[in-house]
Formats: sequence, C-alpha cells, structure tokens
Amino acid sequence: MAGNSFGRLFRVMTWGESHGPALGAVIDGCPPGIALSEADIQKDLERRRPGKKLTTARKEPDRVRILSGVFQGLTTGTPISLLIENTDVRSRDYEALKDVYRPGHADRTYEQKYGVRDWRGGGRSSGRETVARVAAGAVARKFLAQEGIHVRAGTVALGSVRCEPTDWQEAMNNPVYCPNPEAAQAMEEQLKAAKASGDSIGGIVLVVASGCPAGLGEPVFDKLDARLASALMSIGAVKGVEIGTGFQAASMRGSLHNDPPTAHGYASNNAGGVLGGLSTGMDLVVKVAVKPIPSVAVPQKTVTRYGTETTVRIEGRHDVSAIPRIVPVCEAMVLLTLADFMLHPYPYRLHSHA
Repeated sequence: MAGNSFGRLFRVMTWGESHGPALGAVIDGCPPGIALSEADIQKDLERRRPGKKLTTARKEPDRVRILSGVFQGLTTGTPISLLIENTDVRSRDYEALKDVYRPGHADRTYEQKYGVRDWRGGGRSSGRETVARVAAGAVARKFLAQEGIHVRAGTVALGSVRCEPTDWQEAMNNPVYCPNPEAAQAMEEQLKAAKASGDSIGGIVLVVASGCPAGLGEPVFDKLDARLASALMSIGAVKGVEIGTGFQAASMRGSLHNDPPTAHGYASNNAGGVLGGLSTGMDLVVKVAVKPIPSVAVPQKTVTRYGTETTVRIEGRHDVSAIPRIVPVCEAMVLLTLADFMLHPYPYRLHSHA
C-alpha cells in the first residue's frame, strides 16, 4: 500500500492499524535544536483522545513515546520516531461484520483494490490512524512557533447549529471545541439527541493560522491552498474544504470579493490568506466539512462480500460525530503543511520590503 507519507522536506510517514498493537509516525526533515518533549506532544493527543465526554467509550490513554531524534530535550535533525500503543482493543465487536460491508465505510473499496481487508475496526482506514497525525503535528507546532506561526481550530457548525467564533479561548474549555460559548451548549444537545436516536451527525471545523510570512507556496501545481485542501481531504471524514469565503465567493461581485492592498497588508481577507497560490501574510482561514460518522445503530441495507443482501446495525463503541475529536486532526494537517513549506527555499523573504 502506497500513500502513507506526507510532505516533501518536513516529511511524515504514519503506520499502524486500529486494532494492531500500536500506531506511530516517523518524521524526517525536522530541523535540529528545537526543544521537544513527550509532554509537548501529549497536550495535543489529549485533545483527540477517546473515552471522554460525548465521545466513544473506547478508553485509550494515547501515551506517546519518542524513540529517536531527540537528545537532551532538543531535536537532533535525525528522524523522529513516535510510538502510541493500543491498550483497549476489542476486536470481538467486529467478528459479526467480517463478511459484511458497512455502509459509508471503506470496507468494499479496500477489498476491491487489495483483495484483502482488516475488518477489525477498518484497520488502516479507521479514524484511529489520525492519532499519529496529531502526534506529528505537535512536532510541527514546536517548529512553527519559533517562526512566529500559530494554528488554532474550532467547531463552527454541528448538525443544525451554526456560529461565528467569539472567544477562541473558550474553544479549549468545552467538550465540542467551539469558540462560541452559547453555540457550544446547543452543540452538546445536538450530540446527545443524535446518540439517543442511534444516529450520527456531521459539522464544520474552522482552522486559522496566524503569523505566516508572505510567499509560502508555489504558483502553479504546488499552490499553498491546493496543498492545504489535499492535506485536509486526506482525513477520512472530510468531504469538503473552503479557503476564505469559499463557495460564498461564487455569489459575490469581484469588487466586493477583492482584498484591497494597503501599506501594511490588505483591507480585507476574503481570499483567506492566499493569492495566486502564495500566502499573503494575512491569516490563513480554512473551513472543513466533516461528514456524519457512518457507524450508526439505525438498521441499514447492505450486502455481504458474497453479494447476499442483508441488513446491518452497527454495535460497539463509536463516536456520535467525528467532531470534536477531528478538530485537532484538522489542525495537525495544517501545521504539517505549513512546516513543509517553511523549509522550501525563498531567500527573498530575507531582504524583501514588501
């Protein structure tokens, strides 16, 4: 299976399965001399960890171990290997599904491509794979912080509840990671109602990166926004990505959508921080559409791997929504994209007065 690596200069390969002994990541290209500890990574993993309020009952501590690439608290410039063990695996929950294609999952497509699949929670296609992305993203965060770049993410839609961010600090204090206290309470009620009905719901995650210098990206096939969209679409539950005003731009006049340049930047940011595939120096603003979790207790029609029609109800331990746990995953993919572009050479930034 190809396609397990991301990035060119700040390069990450993830490995492991949902019900295997462990998952992890290997980071190649991280610069030396960056202060890094397991505690730095653990903070981000805690935000994604299962077994908390409004999430799956699977209880994984998600304790990370740094196996290489760090000496006396500093990165050495050599590959950083990260390990997260699985400790609460219950593969028996999937025994009855090993010959049944679950609606909305990648069971059938995996078997069609590879002729074999890991039916224990989806194996490599499980959302559990993203724990390694979050761990790698935490390393990218340490690198970017010393460059003055900071990335934050929060839930701005869940089910029928929509909101605008009013308090980013509040996003760290509620279980749905919503930067709007009033909307956060309504979102919790949406999750509880969906769980009571045996169904699931989707939502929208907003990611904002501040402090990016102008000029990140390349103007043709390697546009910054193209790479951001690709990175975020690589998350299994993501079905759409907007940069800046996104689809709303289609109904705007050009005179309103354009961001007038000023002496110190731009008067607005409809472009979401990217023009011509290059960062403008304004905040990068990205919205991510997250589909409902496909594992639901509602009866659904399907077929077995032998073509027999049947009905399935998904039992076991599952999230009602990929939100809130997908929020730090979206954040991690933006962090990894920016870390990679920060290592691309663009010496004009050293002497430009633009």
